[in-house]
Amino acid sequence: MRFVTGLILGIVLTIGGGTLMAQNERAMHPRLAKAIAALRDARDYLEHAPHDFGGHKADATRATDDAIRQLNLALEYRGREDRRH
Repeated sequence: MRFVTGLILGIVLTIGGGTLMAQNERAMHPRLAKAIAALRDARDYLEHAPHDFGGHKADATRATDDAIRQLNLALEYRGREDRRH
């Protein structure tokens, strides 16, 4: 029982630590964090729009998802590099 409790606690702390590091990177790079938030808002708008923006909705949604992913990867990279030095 102790082992399972310790294992669960370790997992929670590991996940929480990753979240704190991600939050720290967003705090250190507020423009990127704002860009991610704006892109998520735009994606939500696109997703719920009653029209397809002249056939560009699907491509715009994919491009927005890719941009969000790339910005998150940039923040992750910066976080890894900052911890190395």
